[in-house]
Amino acid sequence: MNVLEQNVEKLTGYLARYKASGILNRIDGVDRQGSAGVFQLKSPVDKSIICDVARGAEADIDDAATAAATAFPAWRDMPATERRRILLNVADAIEARAEEIALCECWDTGQTIRFMSKAALRGAENFRYFADQIVQARDGKHLKSPTLMNVTTRVPLGPVGVITPWNTPFMLSTWKIAPALASGCTVVHKPAEDSPLTARLLVEIAEEAGLPKGVLNTVNGYGHDAGKRLTEHPAIKAIAFVGESRTGSMITKQGADTLKRMHLELGGKNPVIVFADADLERALDAVIFMIYSVNGERCTSSSRLLVQDTIREEFEAKLIERVNNIKVGHPLDPATEIGPLVSEEHYNKVVSYFDIARQGGATVAAGGETVGEQGYFIRPTLFTGANNQMRIAQEEIFGPVLTSIPFSTEEEALSIANDTQYGLTGYVWTNDLTRALRFTDKLEAGMIWVNSENVRHLHTPFGGVKASGIGRDGGDWSFEFYMEQKHIGFAIGQHSMMRLGA
Repeated sequence: MNVLEQNVEKLTGYLARYKASGILNRIDGVDRQGSAGVFQLKSPVDKSIICDVARGAEADIDDAATAAATAFPAWRDMPATERRRILLNVADAIEARAEEIALCECWDTGQTIRFMSKAALRGAENFRYFADQIVQARDGKHLKSPTLMNVTTRVPLGPVGVITPWNTPFMLSTWKIAPALASGCTVVHKPAEDSPLTARLLVEIAEEAGLPKGVLNTVNGYGHDAGKRLTEHPAIKAIAFVGESRTGSMITKQGADTLKRMHLELGGKNPVIVFADADLERALDAVIFMIYSVNGERCTSSSRLLVQDTIREEFEAKLIERVNNIKVGHPLDPATEIGPLVSEEHYNKVVSYFDIARQGGATVAAGGETVGEQGYFIRPTLFTGANNQMRIAQEEIFGPVLTSIPFSTEEEALSIANDTQYGLTGYVWTNDLTRALRFTDKLEAGMIWVNSENVRHLHTPFGGVKASGIGRDGGDWSFEFYMEQKHIGFAIGQHSMMRLGA
């Protein structure tokens, strides 16, 4: 039995209980059916039905928000060292079930095992990192003034809503939920309807590791009912959302009446700029990795290649050769580099850009084809002969599709790079230090890497500008979102005070 067959056999065992009873909501430590019935979860690998999923709606969100509000005072007031112990236990439990998490994630998202095995472990790392920050999370400052001893502290906001996407759902869920719990907040989590499997695993793991009931509640459902109610609910003090920019705008409007704090991690059309003086072999590796890994379904993918005209022909020739060699296949096969897209709806969207590119005057230099009829597979695709006004250069395709655009000068490259509604990441390849300093200073992006692919460290700020989002994740920036700043001023004497009506 080869590794693929072994993985399929293990997955079958893990999925057996879901096929029998479906994926249920988890509210206040109790399994619950959905008030709106069920919906079916399909695998993008072969379009087979994985299981039924409890479909939550307004009533379920109301119950989950009540549970989170009830659990909040005890969780908030629990000694920091005890909360830390529980979250470290969650991290250990995630590691113990990393294989199960990875295999389930591959099956309902189409992501490959080579990437998802690491994503499960990153989920444990998220919990461990934020657990270690708990003790000092409330620490403030002593701000001297002539008349007062001013001190600051932070307190948790209260129950918060977390809405996560389908592309790397387990890792992104832990990225949001771990700092929320570490801050002392309670959580109502609505995972994406296309990938609810590992959200169910996370709440199980957390409770088994000692998380009190009601501290983390999971409600499955659709954005127009369950999601809308979560963003509008008066007991929910903040929303942490990862997804499309259009949806981010919508939930901001929905949360306006209750003045919710919003943290929005949204879309991107990120440029990778390759100058002629760069280390071209390393740049080539990075360009390929940052668009074709994780099926191209990630917000930080470098989907626009800006390549200097003096090296464009040579660079694109090497790029075409490499792209045509990328292995498309079964996501549970360790040799596979790209699996199927997550759903029929998303598959149809990505495939539509093949004709959009041709009609706009670009060349489909590699890929531009679907693969088989069993699942939602496409070949990794490269568009050349493009300019930045084309739809393929302006719209977030969110798949393994790269658009190559030539430039002549540094000024032209900067103009093209900034000419988009988005501003999440940018990647600059040059061996000229002064150019790198000039360029990154003017590049409109929340995160920039120079001579590197995206290398994420948890203590650094993650987030974008323009239509790519509001707020930052990581390190103390996460605590700033989930906690409220408080100032207390203590008089240090009898300073002069105005006496009205004396």
